[in-house]
This record gives sequence, C-alpha cells and structure tokens, in this order.
Amino acid sequence: MGKFKFKTNINCNSCKTAIRPFLDNEPRISKWDVNLDSQQKILTVESEDIGSKEVIELVTSAGYRIEEL
Repeated sequence: MGKFKFKTNINCNSCKTAIRPFLDNEPRISKWDVNLDSQQKILTVESEDIGSKEVIELVTSAGYRIEEL
C-alpha cells in the first residue's frame, strides 16, 4: 500500500465534497482525507497500485491545484 501527501488548495468542506466523487470512484484509493486545519491543506491518500501522478491528475481534473510533498 502506498501513502502519499500533497499540498492542495482544497480549503473547505464544500471543496472536499466536490473532490469526493473523483477520489471515491477510483477503486485503487482505499482512504483519503484533507487536513483543512493545515496551512498547506494537506491531502493524504492511501492506495493500492496507483502512483502520485495519477492522484495529481484526478485532483487537477476536479479543478484544484495539487503538488506532491
């Protein structure tokens, strides 16, 4: 299992709701969360057989900025 951390601009619960279908519908992602209290709005993703590049593509396709930490 891989665990990735990303800096994002997902900064509120509405943003989390907007990104949810993109991440929940990816079967290789087992768990994800965004720390809204963090200044960098850290997205943590636990996954099976998915790379950080693919996570970045998912989040970008939802209209948010993301970069790997």
